[in-house]
Amino acid sequence: MKRLFLFLLYPMLCFSQQSLDGVEALFEKKEFLKAETLIKTVLETHPENLKATELLGDAYGHQKKWNEAIDAYKKLVDTKPNIANYHYKYGGVLGMKALENKLKAVGFIGDIKSSFIKAAELDKTHIEARWALVELYMQLPGIFGGSKSKSLKYAEELQALSKVDGYLAKGYIYEYDDEPQLAEKYYKMAIKEGGSLTCFDKLTKFYEKKNQPENAIKTIEEAHKKHQRNALHYQIGKVAAEYNIALDKGEQCLHTYIANYAPEDGVPKAWAHYRLAQIHTHKNNKKEALEQIEIAISQLPKIKAFRDQKEKVLAL
Repeated sequence: MKRLFLFLLYPMLCFSQQSLDGVEALFEKKEFLKAETLIKTVLETHPENLKATELLGDAYGHQKKWNEAIDAYKKLVDTKPNIANYHYKYGGVLGMKALENKLKAVGFIGDIKSSFIKAAELDKTHIEARWALVELYMQLPGIFGGSKSKSLKYAEELQALSKVDGYLAKGYIYEYDDEPQLAEKYYKMAIKEGGSLTCFDKLTKFYEKKNQPENAIKTIEEAHKKHQRNALHYQIGKVAAEYNIALDKGEQCLHTYIANYAPEDGVPKAWAHYRLAQIHTHKNNKKEALEQIEIAISQLPKIKAFRDQKEKVLAL
């Protein structure tokens, strides 16, 4: 009888697993509402399925349905309190809910902090939870428990797990605390240690914030030598256009970006045409600037920045 019961149950389990595999495919296509509907169908017959519950929380989160996501992850935390990732995700959506309503944010701080701390305690290798604590302790005012020393403590833990993450975390801390020399030092250490696009991007954005566009372009060029990504051509053009420097180089890079564009490059071609319009505006080339901004508007007509740029071009 037991074997018969298991035999009858097996097709149901297969159906459930196949359905959840379908959810992952929907996530990849960013069809989160369809994923939500499919997961709910699974949970109707298998309400105890924790994987489905977690995926439902993920689907809610992608749709910014924070209250529903909180409920889903809270169920996971209550059911399996020793799973670090459940606490991490619960703390994460509480944080997003707090950002949505800053007047009520104070009431969430305790639960957010305790969730991330619990995740870090349960999993000594949980990098994401430690990153969350680094950022949380730096961003919280002192009256609510903010602490640079605690942030640095978790940065040290990150460094023990991953030197690159540790260096990036320290760069973030010192940048946030307005200690630019130390921030620059650790971002450069992260590039030397890991050299990922993320590392280069952190240093590039740091230079942009510090109004050092020449250093930003130099960093992007170093990233391109290592990674050969077309998207980096756009980044050079963007900095050139925004800061009115290296305009010829920026123009050349933007034309290269457009000529070699592929969807995985991320930034639509319309934005490259917009940057070209900015560059030609800086050069007082009204005809070329107007041509480029008209292309940008034709491709993405609802972008306000494009329409504003057209007004600047017409005023030349």
